[in-house]
Amino acid sequence: MTSEFVVHNASGYDQLMGRWSRRLAPLFIDFAGIADGERILDVGCGTGSLTFALARAANLGEIAAIDYSPVFVEEALRRNNDPRIRIQQADACALPFEGNTFDRALALLVLHFVPEAGKAVGEMSRVVSSGGVVAATVWDHLGGMPGMRMMIDTVAALSEGGRQLRSRYCFQPMMQPGEMKRTFVDQGLVDITETQLMIRMDYQSFEDYWAPIAAGEGPLGKYVATLDAAERARTDAAVRDAYEAGRPDGARSFANVAWACRGIVP
Repeated sequence: MTSEFVVHNASGYDQLMGRWSRRLAPLFIDFAGIADGERILDVGCGTGSLTFALARAANLGEIAAIDYSPVFVEEALRRNNDPRIRIQQADACALPFEGNTFDRALALLVLHFVPEAGKAVGEMSRVVSSGGVVAATVWDHLGGMPGMRMMIDTVAALSEGGRQLRSRYCFQPMMQPGEMKRTFVDQGLVDITETQLMIRMDYQSFEDYWAPIAAGEGPLGKYVATLDAAERARTDAAVRDAYEAGRPDGARSFANVAWACRGIVP
């Protein structure tokens, strides 16, 4: 498996998405459900937003966390001081665990970056015991992230490269209504529930919003990094204008919606 998420350093990721992952994690845990003593797998743990939220949410017996990125794994290991948590680098499409190892397998904001997302769901199901839960959540890039669409639509108006970026960004795997649920069905899960989770992303200024993207973090940052100096200056100015929307620079708040899906291993 290859991940389509670009990360250069953990602090840049935290400013881009980690802080919002931490805000979404408790909502996702409530949806997925957990109970004291359970063994939980966090697939695509990043810097530990879900992993550490799980540890706070219940007296779990064990939390295993994996991520494909060595940058993320190193940072999650650095942050961990809980003996119940084991973190390692691994592939979501080839999990290094025996079958029936866990009570639940969860994936927070991961599957849309996995080219073979269905295979990853199948692997999550394989390592969960019968009667256990597989659950995942992904952002709704097309219709549920106005703050990011503001940037995407702005660059799409500037160039053909921007239009291609928008097409890729808006139609990543698992993001369309019912798509994740169909994948869960295809992988043999039963009693499947799909819902939506919502948080707000609150920015203090344009710099707070734009800095990690300008530094090349994530798929949007990857695109910005390909621009020449003139294109970059034009893009910076246009996105700033969109953010400010005719008012002085300052705080802005955007609602953001994620699809969430939960199924039972038969």
